[in-house]
Amino acid sequence: MTRGADAVMRALAAQGVRDIFALSGNQIMPLFDASIDAGIRLYHTRHEAAAVYMAEGYAQITGGVGVALVTAGAGLGNAIGPLLTARASDTPVLLLSGDSPVSRDGQGAFQEMGQVALTASLTKWSVRATRAEDIGATIHAAVRVAMEGRPGPVHVSLPADVLLAAAQVADTPVVPDAPPPDIADLREWLDRADRPVIVMGPALTRTRASGLAERLEQTTGAPVVDMESPRGIKDPALGGFAAVMAEADRVLLLGKPLDFTLQFGAVAPCAEWAVINGDAAEIDRARRTRDLRLGHAVAADPAAVAQGLARGNARARNAGWRHRVTAACAKRLPLCESGNIIHPRALCAEAQAIVEAAADPVIVCDGGEFGQWAQAGLAAPRRIINGVSGAIGGGLCYAMAARAADPTATVLAFMGDGTAGFHLAEFETAVREDLPFVAIIGNDQRWNAEHQIQLRDFGADRLHGCALSDARYDEAMIALGGFGASVTELHDLKGAIEAAIGSGKPACINVMIEGAPAPDLG
Repeated sequence: MTRGADAVMRALAAQGVRDIFALSGNQIMPLFDASIDAGIRLYHTRHEAAAVYMAEGYAQITGGVGVALVTAGAGLGNAIGPLLTARASDTPVLLLSGDSPVSRDGQGAFQEMGQVALTASLTKWSVRATRAEDIGATIHAAVRVAMEGRPGPVHVSLPADVLLAAAQVADTPVVPDAPPPDIADLREWLDRADRPVIVMGPALTRTRASGLAERLEQTTGAPVVDMESPRGIKDPALGGFAAVMAEADRVLLLGKPLDFTLQFGAVAPCAEWAVINGDAAEIDRARRTRDLRLGHAVAADPAAVAQGLARGNARARNAGWRHRVTAACAKRLPLCESGNIIHPRALCAEAQAIVEAAADPVIVCDGGEFGQWAQAGLAAPRRIINGVSGAIGGGLCYAMAARAADPTATVLAFMGDGTAGFHLAEFETAVREDLPFVAIIGNDQRWNAEHQIQLRDFGADRLHGCALSDARYDEAMIALGGFGASVTELHDLKGAIEAAIGSGKPACINVMIEGAPAPDLG
């Protein structure tokens, strides 16, 4: 007999899913069983939030959908927070959860609750599968919804009795290709600009759409900027972009919401704007923005529009303007001498040389102030950051996911000591599941972002509640079976990272740093 659980796993396999990030529980054990025959690997985490973060990171590296599997009750409750992150980062994540039996609805079954109501506001689609005969088709539809338009998370709740009932394996639906968008008016609109800027949203960054930004610059003559940080226009990775952006006369947003990260349009007060987004709600919001000169507002697939604009001959126009924007984005604070304690700018400069020499590097940047130093001071062809939501703590999980997605990658994860504590137990997951990466913890012994707020807004005599200890995170990694090293002198950092990579194990390097505020380049 084909069970509902088998139909779920076969539908996922038909969609190209080969890996699922999971934490076991009563209602979902039939899915664990069905994954064997479907040829799908389960990576078993220590916390449900970690499973969803891993699915998000995996999707960003592979370009496909990331799948997380959790049980009902507190299992789903623990998984909800990262849905906010995946939604803000435009990442296609499919969250599967166990559920109480349909046949016992309203009778007080174990862990009975309204799951769809819990996740609906954070997902593109949340649905409870109540009939085994529909379960395969529901999975196919969920993957399609997660990927199409503005990508994002979806949730399918899977009742225990539906997973055990007889079911049919659903055929993979044939989805016709959408017709190419008409971009003639948009191209002409850009051509009339003297100082145009194209801003790409999270789903179209250089990690997730390799080469697209470069082609788009060549064919439009407009500088192209990625934006995926909650600091938006003030992202230290964008250097001094904010100042030059104020001079733009036309701004095209491709999959980038017009929101607080762009100061609701005030960042370019004299510009005319165009907004292309797969989410009609974002188009409506742009139209409601006060004092905004809106030239185009179109609900369309931003990737398709970008690809259309990227076809054609290279244009030499606006070369001086492009150079100014590029130079502004490249602006960084000068490298200063490290004193008795390592400055985060010096740490990043030392680590960047290792990134550039590494085979197939992926960097992860997560955290408050140190995370911003890492975003500003480190670059690689592929990068995962904690994203527009502003949530921190997923960095260890993103690093494991990057390695699962690409076993050849050299993965270096840069995070603060506050961030590292969220999912420290996942070091054990990395060892057990053989997912080597190197965590470089910038340890300033405090929640430095909040410390800086207290210092700035309330004064040095009002600092409290944000201190952390001198805990040795590297020794925790060693105890869990990985590689660990402690660094207190800058000249020891390079050797420690190289030894960590050479160990072939999940690794943690605990680096004592100065608690400097994030770089501000104006």
